Amino acid sequence: MKPFRMTLLASLLLLAASFTLSNDEKTGLALGDKAPMTDVQMKGTDDISYTLTKLAGKKGLIVIFSCNTCPFVVGSDNFKGWEGQYNSIYELAGKSEIGVVLVNSNAAKRGDDDSMEAMKKHAAEQGYKMPYVVDENAALADAFGAKTTPHIYFFDENMKLIYHGAIDNTVDAKRESDKNYLRDAITAHSEGKAIAETSTPPRGCSIKRVK
Repeated sequence: MKPFRMTLLASLLLLAASFTLSNDEKTGLALGDKAPMTDVQMKGTDDISYTLTKLAGKKGLIVIFSCNTCPFVVGSDNFKGWEGQYNSIYELAGKSEIGVVLVNSNAAKRGDDDSMEAMKKHAAEQGYKMPYVVDENAALADAFGAKTTPHIYFFDENMKLIYHGAIDNTVDAKRESDKNYLRDAITAHSEGKAIAETSTPPRGCSIKRVK
């Protein structure tokens, strides 16, 4: 194993162990389920209100539960963070008429690091190309069964779930080769092919719900 990978895993896997969804958990949306709450308005950092229906492209929608501070999103000394891929994922999806939205469900941190003002600042600093919206009281996250930041849900043109889980396998303990789960799913769907891996364990910090 390469030194960088060892350092990366040493710094992230203990954190991931506390905050990830295991393969054995069956909560939340299952493959083939239709997206819930598709017509609920969610305010974006651009002060425009969006619905999932409005955000979906002709061939589907990718919902990414995200936030402003989780090291799995924003990065750390040994990991660039998955948000560095958000814009390129948006561009790849857009070529296939697939919409992308970032959703902040950290309701317990709404008065602090995940306030709308903090979201606006973070979106501007990162140059997000896609809408970044507030999920009030984590209602959408609850309906989806979303656990982590990030946590990916990819719906087809009928708003049926065709992939959910992680963006890639960067922090997987048994990683032997690169697996770009989400990009591969986008490519397969755009080409009318079956998605090879339709469900993977999401990796990240827990969504901060109000208890």
